Amino acid sequence: MLMLVGLGNPGRKYKKTRHNIGFMFLDRLAQELGERFQLKKDLRAEVAEFVRNEKKIILLKPQTYMNLSGGAVLAAMKYYGIAPEEIVVIYDDMDLPEGKIRIRKGGSSGGHKGIKHIIETLNTEEIKRIRIGIGSPMSDSVEYVLSEPKGDGAIAIDLAISKAMEMFDYLISHSFDEFMGRYN
Repeated sequence: MLMLVGLGNPGRKYKKTRHNIGFMFLDRLAQELGERFQLKKDLRAEVAEFVRNEKKIILLKPQTYMNLSGGAVLAAMKYYGIAPEEIVVIYDDMDLPEGKIRIRKGGSSGGHKGIKHIIETLNTEEIKRIRIGIGSPMSDSVEYVLSEPKGDGAIAIDLAISKAMEMFDYLISHSFDEFMGRYN
């Protein structure tokens, strides 16, 4: 089993913002796979479930706002019987240039409040992750992450998100180490 967790904030206001890259990634993946998300109120998340290459896949978009994502992830883990090593979290990273992809097996939150809450809630830093760069803000970081990318930045981010299907197919058919080697 594999659960891909995209981080973002619910609502139209945030739909195209830099902070919603995790949602955008999963939305693109679901679209290419012909899957649809359904709201599961008990999990506080939108979920798409399917089987691919004989492996059960869960796509999860927490609807708790970024800073409280861990609650939805924990609820889904319990509901589906998933272990932390079967989870991959996709989210934005200001420390990477726009569109740059970095994959890690674990480590600290790097200051990202969504992954920080997941680490605290699950009580482990051993959470696999796909970080997509959104670049550094010139001034206010909150205003920056909650704004829509423009120009070359928007193109770079869209190109990274467009790799969703390719990355997914590779992820489910190779080890995580091989996956990191290919996309880092």
